[in-house]
Amino acid sequence: MAHASDTPIHEIRAFNRFYTNLIGALDYSRQLYVPYTLTEARVLYELAHASHLDAADLRSELSLDAGYLSRLLGKLEKDGIVERAPSTRDPRRQRITLTARGRETAGLLDERSTEAIGSLLSGVPAAERPRLATAMRTVREILSKGEGGAAVSRPLLREPGPGDLGWIVQRNAALYAAEFGWNTDYEGLVARIVADFAEDHDPHLERVWIAELDGRPVGSVMCVRDEAPGTARLRLLLVEPDTRGRGIGDQLVDACVEFARGVGYREMTLWTNDVLRAARAIYQRHGFVLVEEKPHRSFGADLMGQDWHLHLGSAS
Repeated sequence: MAHASDTPIHEIRAFNRFYTNLIGALDYSRQLYVPYTLTEARVLYELAHASHLDAADLRSELSLDAGYLSRLLGKLEKDGIVERAPSTRDPRRQRITLTARGRETAGLLDERSTEAIGSLLSGVPAAERPRLATAMRTVREILSKGEGGAAVSRPLLREPGPGDLGWIVQRNAALYAAEFGWNTDYEGLVARIVADFAEDHDPHLERVWIAELDGRPVGSVMCVRDEAPGTARLRLLLVEPDTRGRGIGDQLVDACVEFARGVGYREMTLWTNDVLRAARAIYQRHGFVLVEEKPHRSFGADLMGQDWHLHLGSAS
């Protein structure tokens, strides 16, 4: 008979004790110099990285007791960090969103968490870091396997990090050249759009999302101010071909629309081309209406440009 010390249970429990102590999980607020527990910080993280979440979604995602979550949200609401309102998808459910102060707080938590992990990694030799990352990815994959034996991965929406804006330019250029034969004129257009955002944008009214899956970027979208007052513009929706069909495009567009509605835009507009059938289907599912079509020759191809509009109304 195997001894307890030889079983995976023993090893997992030992690892849990080691790792929670290593990252300061038992004294999270002191570790990061913030007045929030690890659970509260995790709730803020989920709200900051999802297009929208209902209370039921949070309970399911974080495996929290309903009563405990309700008290936690009440505390955050009292602090001016979150707002609760009937869900736009189902009035019987409660939608939870971050306030402007909440977004700033979530950003601060993310920044300090990144600094803490950076400090932890500073003691790991550079040659050992890829092996560490691979080992941690292996743990996630094995323990997240579903009944069918395949690892269950959930796309994560996040703000762009260093190099991500360059990734948007590179992947747009490469994908549209491969799929539609567009020339470098399109790459130049994307580069200008991204450069304008990087050099001058209002973080309260404009935002970029990166969709990440299994540790790699697989999609992106932008919400920027349009020239028309009270109007936002959706730009550069992209999903990698090998991850299409998983709802990532819908998740990105939903994030963009909910953000625009939440910060007070009344309308959202976008320009696309008729050859982008999959993207057009996503826009239609989210309520966008085609208002104008005009033929043009751009990017080395004859195209039919389309303007789409969505009425946002007032934020609920």
